[in-house]
Amino acid sequence: MPPIWTVLIVLVIAAAGFVLARARARGAARREARRLHSLLHYYGWTAAIYAAGPALLLLALWLVAQPVVTRSLTWPVLQAEAAEGAVPSLMMADVQRLAAGLDTAARSGQLSPEAARALPPEELRAVMADQGVALGSDVTPATRDAALRWQRVSGLGHLLRDIAVIGLALAGAAWGISRARPDIRARNAVERAMRGGLIAAALIAILSTVGIVLALIFNTVEFFRLYPAAEFFFGTTWSPSFGGGSELGILPLLWGTLYISIIALIVAVPIGLFAAIYLAEYAHRNVRSWAKPMLEMLAGIPTIVYGLFALLTVGPLLVEAFGRGGWLGLGWMQGGTAVMTAGLVMGIMLIPFVSSLSDDIINAVPQSLRDGSLGLGATRSETIRQVVLPAALPGIVGAVLLAASRAIGETMIVVLGAGAAARLSMNPFDAMTTVTAKIVSQLTGDADFSSPEALVAFALGMTLFVITLALNVVALWIVRRYREQYE
Repeated sequence: MPPIWTVLIVLVIAAAGFVLARARARGAARREARRLHSLLHYYGWTAAIYAAGPALLLLALWLVAQPVVTRSLTWPVLQAEAAEGAVPSLMMADVQRLAAGLDTAARSGQLSPEAARALPPEELRAVMADQGVALGSDVTPATRDAALRWQRVSGLGHLLRDIAVIGLALAGAAWGISRARPDIRARNAVERAMRGGLIAAALIAILSTVGIVLALIFNTVEFFRLYPAAEFFFGTTWSPSFGGGSELGILPLLWGTLYISIIALIVAVPIGLFAAIYLAEYAHRNVRSWAKPMLEMLAGIPTIVYGLFALLTVGPLLVEAFGRGGWLGLGWMQGGTAVMTAGLVMGIMLIPFVSSLSDDIINAVPQSLRDGSLGLGATRSETIRQVVLPAALPGIVGAVLLAASRAIGETMIVVLGAGAAARLSMNPFDAMTTVTAKIVSQLTGDADFSSPEALVAFALGMTLFVITLALNVVALWIVRRYREQYE
């Protein structure tokens, strides 16, 4: 049974427990002529939580543990035939695909497990091709036997999982229904369960972040075991080669990332901040009601659309203006992909981030500050410059930080608008690339993940993480300093 059907059965059991627990609590109160401690629906929710909570938790743990157990029970079949230097994960991936194809063929009645065991390996590969299963290597007798064992173990695991989860849901519902009595503090139990759910949600977010950081750290350490850290951080040449002899200096990528981000912020921060000041301080409410949503629509446009806009519109316009034979006749720009192209389009994309957040924080400045300034004889523009903006500076710094983080992490606009050349140049009309673009390129294709050319992507990601963390620390310091001044 697929896990989704198991979840639906658990939810049905929980709903039945909710109804029966409410009925039992109501009947007990009438028989004993006592008031219920809690509202009636709390007794129903208690039974539903007892039924669904432990069962769904068991299902989640089972789904995580079953593939690990199945792999450990299947690998001995392949281990004797594994060649020296073979990658177990790749071999097991073929086994899993073959087992999935055998399951599909068995459900459709085309091939039973006994018939699959009797088929020669080369014919089994052809049958899997008819099922749409692509295998990375030839099917050997050991691979076939391992796939059949995987199929058996998985089928047994699915059966045991369904029995355990549904049985636990039924036991939980029965326990919750039995506790539907007037003296039971059902509301307290529901509140504790809700608090536990909120804590679990917070822990999931925290543990996800910790897992991402640990994955970056471990793979970065592995990369630096294979490639010198000094050459990575201080090298000025980016020339990866999976055949060997790579030069993986990060400086050209960092320079392209910072150059494009600076141009984007030069475009986005003034325009976004001025738009926020106008909408918050000068615009009539009718103008604001349609101008603010129109401005925020820019944030909903996919970045691939911005990338196409940079490639097909902004780039050719810049070439006509700054290229050889262009309007100005300067000859600075050789092609449409350049730092300026990506920076301008990325700046347009960042305007709603700066504008929307700055508008909200400006509106949060107390009106009493404005009234006091105006009462002392200041004009509206003086009030905005000398009172409103300094008071709103922490929020504005946060908006600029968010825009900077988004600019540093952008990929599609850079790939289509800035090109793929890793170079150190001061000319904003040259093609360059960024760290994120190279992370994508290093992890695509038939990359050997044990090679430095693939592991370098994690080192690049770790570098971006450290840069973003440093930006956050600096912004937090600025925010605290000005908060102490104005609060």
